[in-house]
Amino acid sequence: MTFALIDGNNFYVSCERVFNPKLDGQPMVVLSNNDGCVVARSAEVKALGVKMGVPWFQLKELAARHNILALSSNYTLYADMSNRMMGVLGRYSPEQEIYSIDECFLGLDGFPAKDLAAMGRRMRQQVRQWIGIPVCVGIAATKTLTKLANHCAKKNLAGADGVCDFGQLSADELTALFDRIEVNEVWGVGRRLTERLAGMGITTVRGLRDADPAQIRREVSVVLERTVRELRGVSCLALEDVAPRKQQIMSSRSFGEYVYELTDLEQAVSTYIARAAEKLRRQHSLANAVQVYIRTNPFSERQPQYQRGITVPLTQATSDTIRLTRAALWGLKRIYGPGFAYQKAGVMLMDLHSEDQVQGVLFATVASARPALMDVIDRANARWGGGTLKLASEGVKKPWQMKRERMTPAYTTRWDELPRVS
Repeated sequence: MTFALIDGNNFYVSCERVFNPKLDGQPMVVLSNNDGCVVARSAEVKALGVKMGVPWFQLKELAARHNILALSSNYTLYADMSNRMMGVLGRYSPEQEIYSIDECFLGLDGFPAKDLAAMGRRMRQQVRQWIGIPVCVGIAATKTLTKLANHCAKKNLAGADGVCDFGQLSADELTALFDRIEVNEVWGVGRRLTERLAGMGITTVRGLRDADPAQIRREVSVVLERTVRELRGVSCLALEDVAPRKQQIMSSRSFGEYVYELTDLEQAVSTYIARAAEKLRRQHSLANAVQVYIRTNPFSERQPQYQRGITVPLTQATSDTIRLTRAALWGLKRIYGPGFAYQKAGVMLMDLHSEDQVQGVLFATVASARPALMDVIDRANARWGGGTLKLASEGVKKPWQMKRERMTPAYTTRWDELPRVS
């Protein structure tokens, strides 16, 4: 087997720079919902030691000293740029697994091994020319090794021109390389597992690769045993041509300002249900239960604290926004407590099943499902933007919506925000 992993460099930052070249070279970050925490960093900010997830208010002094620009997350733009990038990369192989918004695997079986590095360089050049996004390419015999090769390409540890092909390295060269890379760079090895492996004397990629698979299985897990075998070049993870259905679908947001009234919470919950239901229908699933939760700000010492959640089972599995909203609002009324400053609400669709694998209900009402209506809503919102068609319970003004005071234009998805060249 041979795989490639193509990963967009500092993806959110790169998307912003495509439409504003003046930002090239400027230290910048992209912030989370409500402009709270750092979710993306330019290379210049990484060099300053700024970590992911740091609250923006803690960086104000550093930002002033180094002229760090902060932008609100523009997920509509990032998703569209991702789709364009994946479309270009999909031309290189009939086998593509889109792993995340900024990375995908390609199956390269059948291509001459000597040509793979050159193919990787063509990918980089074409994505940069057509989309504007810089990418790095890792090539190897397993998905785990491919992730590691991509890391080496990004850090200039091996390969050249942003492409690292482990197939071009000898066994001794790979061993020397793996001896220099810490074990936490291996796909799936997080902080806790790194600490556990350190207790076993394993601190490098080479140490994990050379570990006894049976011992790893016995003392840690079968999943890590599989990782060991992948590091040895034995492919245990196949490409997923179709992303697996989600077992739960969640939608939640922190409010742009504190919410006190039940009516405002109802608007927020209705809006979140609509988003979740659209995702549910997109994967052709039905939900058997709805969970709703609300909470105050746990970091506020001056506000009284309140947090409640409830799971509402449904008499019949559904993807109907109206039925799901009715259940969610029923639950919300039972957990709402007056007199609190609510900071966040969320919903979760649970116990999901494929729409063609659900037991029917003998006494179901005729109006229990409205597939034609839901289809019209989804098509209209897809064509003219989210919220074009919605339930009245979602409200109009929505003062509780999250703050995105630093957000750039949509650029690629709204006619009135297309970039103009004078």
